[in-house]
Amino acid sequence: MSQTHRVTTTTTKNLVFRIEGQMAGQPVHKSLRDVLDGRRQAVPPVWMMRQAGRYLPEYREVRKAAGSFLDLCFTPKLAAEVTLQPVRRFGFDAAILFSDILVIPHALGRSVRFVEGEGPQLDPLDEPAAVEALQPAIDDSKLAPVYEAIGLVKPVLPPNVSFLGFCGAPWTVATYMVAGRGTPDQAPARLFAYRHPEAFGRLIDILADASARYLIRQLQAGVDAVQIFDTWAGVLPPDEFARWCVAPTKRIVESVRTAIPDARIIGFPRGAATQLKRYVEQVPVNAVGLDWMIDLDFARDAIQSQRPVQGNLDPLVLRAGGAALDRGVERSLAAFSNGPFIFNLGHGILPDTPTAHVERMLRRIRS
Repeated sequence: MSQTHRVTTTTTKNLVFRIEGQMAGQPVHKSLRDVLDGRRQAVPPVWMMRQAGRYLPEYREVRKAAGSFLDLCFTPKLAAEVTLQPVRRFGFDAAILFSDILVIPHALGRSVRFVEGEGPQLDPLDEPAAVEALQPAIDDSKLAPVYEAIGLVKPVLPPNVSFLGFCGAPWTVATYMVAGRGTPDQAPARLFAYRHPEAFGRLIDILADASARYLIRQLQAGVDAVQIFDTWAGVLPPDEFARWCVAPTKRIVESVRTAIPDARIIGFPRGAATQLKRYVEQVPVNAVGLDWMIDLDFARDAIQSQRPVQGNLDPLVLRAGGAALDRGVERSLAAFSNGPFIFNLGHGILPDTPTAHVERMLRRIRS
């Protein structure tokens, strides 16, 4: 298929935004928002988790200039620029706000540091007394740069490109806060929850209220939809999944909808497998993210029949490229294109993924 270039250039507060590379014959539409409203699109809209990141040379330049990772998150012009970069380069159907799930602990008064090569580090909440002493509500002034970045991005996005905000789900954020770092199996948080369920429940309640407040402010600032990332939901057994994943996420959704009744919300409990059915039945999100490990027939029949779905290409197959990538794209399209579907990865893009593989993926989806 031949390719034409539709170019839109807008300058706002020294930011220049260019959209290029629309496939010939593709209509301009508000596709991702339509899918979240339950309407199937002939060509599924596409974006990628972590689409603004280290695989992009232009991101690496900004990251180097910013200093620390948190400085990048909390400098509105820089955060806006890296939010726009992947849409500018690839013509994605959505921009996702550049930030991090751990800005919530930061706004709750906890020390949050990102150490090169080691990831996030926090002062651990490893005793019930530490939870009791936790600040009960976010300091919104610490998150003001995030809302300012939204205000910079929104005016320069074309109408057909949706703007997504996000937060981490309480369980996933709690795993970092309890351990003080990322861990392979989230054992510190799981042990804390088993040994001190009341204290852990208080932490989850604080995070649920803080996350709802944060998402409401993002929506008020201009994002079109938000996603709740529960990256570590899959380590929980069924009863704990219901208690620490389903219940607090439902609480967040209900709180957001009390303030903004038509808020569009995507839930992504990674690794939930068959427990995803319980999640869909009890959490009133508009769409559900699918990881690459889920059975496609189950996801289509039990999940997509109830809610639009998003996913589920393996990030490793995108890194691999070639025929394996083509087969992975075709499997997802074959499984889900007959219903409301947003094409995405099953988790974030890997830093060493070639940009040429992303281009190949997009050609496959859109042709």
